[in-house]
Amino acid sequence: MPKATAVWLVENTALNFEQIADFCGMHPLEVQGIADGEVSGGIRGLDPVASGQLSLDEIARCEKDPAARLQMLSTAKQYIQQKTKGSRYTPVARRQDKPDAIAWLIKHFPTMTDAKISKLVGTTKNTIQAVRGKTHWNSSNIKPRDPVLLGLCTQTHLDTAIAATVKAEPDKEIAGQV
Repeated sequence: MPKATAVWLVENTALNFEQIADFCGMHPLEVQGIADGEVSGGIRGLDPVASGQLSLDEIARCEKDPAARLQMLSTAKQYIQQKTKGSRYTPVARRQDKPDAIAWLIKHFPTMTDAKISKLVGTTKNTIQAVRGKTHWNSSNIKPRDPVLLGLCTQTHLDTAIAATVKAEPDKEIAGQV
């Protein structure tokens, strides 16, 4: 529960956003949103000291040095769950937003492969090809919108996909390079 841990760290420590984001596996802007109260609505903080993830000494060490990174206790590392393979659930209310997200990715990162877009947004290659070729059944109503703002992916995952696209195509400049 990285968001719950981030909520607790924001509320109870003097750590900076980068330190919290690095420890929780989030983007610093997500942590800033938690601090502003925009992201964490209704999320109850989870104490990483009580759950055995961190020690108070580790938090104090990182509060003194803003460049230091939190180190998880070795006893807690064995309980970290790896991301499971397979598709993730997208709520019914968000499914109609997928073509908009695909259009945004195609507009800003035309060299991104269909496989990367499919994995990022959670859609099929047929849908991507239909949006790309403007043969989608709802193409007249598709407006390019950021998939992060639509809630279809996180900023961290988007940044990773963009970095992989830039790395694969070093010769070409990508229009919306982050």
